[in-house]
Amino acid sequence: MTPLQLKISIITVNYNHAEGLAETIASVAGQSYAEIEHIVIDGGSTDSSTDVIESNRHHLAYAVSEKDKGVFDAMNKGIKQATGDYLLFVNSGDKLATEHVINNCVAYGFDKDLIIADMVFVNEGQRRDWKPEHLLTFDLFYFYGIPHPSTFIKKELFDLVGLYDDELKIVSDWKFFLLAVCKHNCSYKRIDITVSEFIEGGISTQEDSVPQILAERKKVIEAHFSAFLPNYEELWAARRQLRKLRYTIKIKKFLGIR
Repeated sequence: MTPLQLKISIITVNYNHAEGLAETIASVAGQSYAEIEHIVIDGGSTDSSTDVIESNRHHLAYAVSEKDKGVFDAMNKGIKQATGDYLLFVNSGDKLATEHVINNCVAYGFDKDLIIADMVFVNEGQRRDWKPEHLLTFDLFYFYGIPHPSTFIKKELFDLVGLYDDELKIVSDWKFFLLAVCKHNCSYKRIDITVSEFIEGGISTQEDSVPQILAERKKVIEAHFSAFLPNYEELWAARRQLRKLRYTIKIKKFLGIR
């Protein structure tokens, strides 16, 4: 199989976001790369999302509208239907960056378990670029993570790591990547292409969600990396103190205080 024969499954999860769903479907349908299957999993929307699905059936490899247990349950349904070599999650409202972006990504060569690309965060018209680190470490996942809208996942990796944990409400994708990299030592490669535009505003980007995010992350780390937890709690505290110290030094320099 040559690189440009790779099949890419793009999975879109939607609930009551008909306008965003239509934009996402158009973004995928307009791709110049031929070997794409687009899968839409709708959570039983009560708006006009089902009308959008029906009017775009000719663009979709599979679509269903039914109640689910949440976004990760829906994503798991998409995984089970996917037949591509690599999977990419582009949820309703999010868009692929250009019409040639999948073609350009595949041309880089998909020879690792994770292919991680650039992304743009969009918040009320403000755009913020995100670029992945070249080295994925436990430290990176403890403090941050990698976003699924710009990460191509080899289909077989879900057989090794498992599906998304639908008992977690916010951080299940973070858990998947953490286990894939830090527990199963999966391979990965960074490519210098902006793949998608991610619209902020969902539960994972809301400030009120921070306590739940931290609680869910701690639960995962305690379950899988409990021996590391005390050290990283100390590291977290030390970094906070270092930031305060740097801020104090900066203020003193500004005021001319020695």
